Amino acid sequence: MAFDFKKEYKELYMPKNMPEIVEVPSANYIAVRGKGDPNEEGGAYQQAIGVLYAIAYTIKMSYKTDHHIEGFYEYVVPPLEGFWWQDNKDGVDYSDKGAFNWISVIRLPDFVTEKDFEWAVQTATKKKNLDCSIAEFLTIDEGLCVQIMHLGAFDDEPATVKIMDDYIHENGYVNDINDRRLHHEIYMSDARKIAPEKWKTVIRHPIKKG
Repeated sequence: MAFDFKKEYKELYMPKNMPEIVEVPSANYIAVRGKGDPNEEGGAYQQAIGVLYAIAYTIKMSYKTDHHIEGFYEYVVPPLEGFWWQDNKDGVDYSDKGAFNWISVIRLPDFVTEKDFEWAVQTATKKKNLDCSIAEFLTIDEGLCVQIMHLGAFDDEPATVKIMDDYIHENGYVNDINDRRLHHEIYMSDARKIAPEKWKTVIRHPIKKG
């Protein structure tokens, strides 16, 4: 059976709808950086998603090619994730989506090296007729965080974030969001197929002892 990150690391991908504190280990990702409204039809964000999945599935299916990845095992492509911020603003202003900066990512299995990643970028570019050179191999070490499963539309996230904020303050922590540690979302639902009120999104914030 294919390795499934969501099942093997439930503590990272399937939190409850109540806040919990977690230590997130360092991991490697396919990443694309950009700016602007993620809902813009054919915009930079939607183009980035296409690049991420093109590379992710090229690596997933590499065992059917001449490119041998040492330590390879079959796996399910992990869910799409995103790191978000807005310049000169604390938190997130959902009413000003055009001001979003983002790093859109998909996690890589540990056996994927930078050399394997570069092969996948070149291969996906040729096979998909898509410029994948905007992607980068990115290592992220999140460390100590608070997270929760948000149910519903993205615009309803502030109420869930307040629950997280209240929880960490009650337990002796404070938010540690800065230019290196960012608001993090993991998309557990396919927004194209499920009504917004049923969307499941992991919201994760960096914290530190107060």
